[in-house]
Amino acid sequence: MDSFLSKKPLIGMLHLRPLAGSVGYARKGTKPLIDAALRDLYALESGGVDAVFVENLSDAPYAKTAPVETVAMMATIIHTLVERAHIPIGVNVLRNDGLAAIAIAAATGASFVRVNVFCGVAFTDQGTIEGQARDLHWLQRNLGTETLILADVHVKHAAHLTSLEEAALDAERNRPDALIISGIGTGRRTAPEDLQTVKQTVSLPVLIGSGVRIDNVATYREADGFIVGTVLKEDGRVDAPVDVERVKAMVDAIASLRNPE
Repeated sequence: MDSFLSKKPLIGMLHLRPLAGSVGYARKGTKPLIDAALRDLYALESGGVDAVFVENLSDAPYAKTAPVETVAMMATIIHTLVERAHIPIGVNVLRNDGLAAIAIAAATGASFVRVNVFCGVAFTDQGTIEGQARDLHWLQRNLGTETLILADVHVKHAAHLTSLEEAALDAERNRPDALIISGIGTGRRTAPEDLQTVKQTVSLPVLIGSGVRIDNVATYREADGFIVGTVLKEDGRVDAPVDVERVKAMVDAIASLRNPE
């Protein structure tokens, strides 16, 4: 198991500004996007996170698979971040472009990816999305990479036909490296009982993917890691820059779970 996944990591979210291919793109090239991303990376590293997920959250409304110009721009930015970072960098290409994420990781040296709909079917605001687990593994094999795949179970902003237990079993059968569970939307609290259900169903690491705060993190003591974004931002606003003091406070809270008195 990769070292950063083996120690109940805090993975900080780095939300890129609108990229080429999105309706919000400012058409000013990559420099201001890279500058903003580097500022957030520095704040996350200085605060003590164990790894960073880079995501095109600001590109909404999303296509099911990202436009080629979005993928190219993400690769350019992430290459710079990987070169500057001292911790592992991950890639999530919204809405559900795991193939692009793996390709970007292979091209840039990123260590892991998140795939929102890894297997099965999800009903989302982009329509029906089907998982591509086999295609993802084949691309990874053909590229010769060991990129870790973190797969969502009952991903947020979506409706699902199967039970959480059934979805977790199916996800494990398709051989990701870890699973992610979350609330109904970005920043929304993950139900502690969902963590219990998935932990009792699979042998894979299970990470909490949304809604973690300092005042509730102890509720998720049995989680194998935490992906945190909104609460690490200035004033807890998802569209704000990362606040290093908020990062430090969350790092301390999670450290208390690793080393209980």
